[in-house]
Amino acid sequence: MAFEPPDEEAPRGPLPVVRPADPSARRAELFPQASDAEWNDWRWPQRHAARDAASLSRLLPLTDDERAGLDETAKVFRVGVSPYYLTLIDPSHPYCPVRMQAIPRRAEAEVRPGELEDPLGEDPHRPVEAIVHKYPDRVLLLATDTCSVYCRHCTRRRITKGGASELTKTQLQLGLDYIASHPEVRDVLISGGDPLILSDERLEQVLRGLRAIPHVEIIRIGTRAPVTLPMRVTPALAQLLRRYAPLYVVTHFNHGKEVTPEARAACELLVDHGVPVENQAVLMRRLNSDARIIKELNHACLTMRVRPYYLHQMDVAEGCEHLRTPIEKGVEILRELRGFTSGLAVPHLAVDLPGGGGKVTLQPDYVVEKSASETVFRNYRGERYAYPEPTETDCTCPYEEVWQRRAHA
Repeated sequence: MAFEPPDEEAPRGPLPVVRPADPSARRAELFPQASDAEWNDWRWPQRHAARDAASLSRLLPLTDDERAGLDETAKVFRVGVSPYYLTLIDPSHPYCPVRMQAIPRRAEAEVRPGELEDPLGEDPHRPVEAIVHKYPDRVLLLATDTCSVYCRHCTRRRITKGGASELTKTQLQLGLDYIASHPEVRDVLISGGDPLILSDERLEQVLRGLRAIPHVEIIRIGTRAPVTLPMRVTPALAQLLRRYAPLYVVTHFNHGKEVTPEARAACELLVDHGVPVENQAVLMRRLNSDARIIKELNHACLTMRVRPYYLHQMDVAEGCEHLRTPIEKGVEILRELRGFTSGLAVPHLAVDLPGGGGKVTLQPDYVVEKSASETVFRNYRGERYAYPEPTETDCTCPYEEVWQRRAHA
């Protein structure tokens, strides 16, 4: 390797000039046998993903830390990197943000105090194999345990490592039956694994089943396909998703390096077909833990008409502490975004509380002092401004009783 600083120390001295790799040139170098037709058929990349140390080492010079990580995590969590995503990896820098998400380090094999196999406390809320029902009006429908790339920061690695869940057609049908029998469920998030690994036919079976349930209003699909396998987003898929509107795609860009022409085309194809796309990024130490990086990412998302929705504090999944940031770092990043870019580019900073407490959101504290007559704020420049409080404070809504009678008539 040209540059391999110690994992826990900032590199010192002058760094080599690292120019972004040209994905098309890297494709020709790494996968010369692939025709254009094969490359653009998402099934070919799925069959030719790098899934172990031997296949990765043929395509990429690995560091000692990565070799140890691949060896020591082999029985803990899957490895899988799509050919497309591999072309985005900088072969000369171990801190390439794509590389850090795709290839394990030795630290991933160590479970630290406080880390949990089920960090979001989902399993106690799984009435059937394919359903997580933690919130009053919405459920998670687990469609598969498979992904095109197995992210090293995966919060659901107990499932996506394979073998822990039997997410068969029968289990999916039991999930649909559960939703149909619970009229309080109005919002369904299809996740896994990555639901877009399913064929169009299998995916439509699920969507058709959901749309046949009268009380299901909103369908969301959580997927990294636009990021890791953009050729999966075809006109046929976009048309399929549009037929089941209102349907939202929630994707997962973490760094501007992932916003390629191919990823942009995938997102814009969905939006052009009337499928809104939102982004949920995860804050990761030494990968995107800087306000400039997050701002660049969110600006890039907006140019694709992808809304930056959440910036997630990393969950306390086993083997992920080396990537987690202090809570204050996320708040600091929001502080450096607010006022210095448009509100559209400022996501919610979310912490999914360990053990099943659900999401809470954080933001910088702009309140300096409060009184009955005014609240004093500090703005994004640190300047003080007073907001006068109204003398009338009755906030009841008199028409609500009339409206509720109408709504339930």
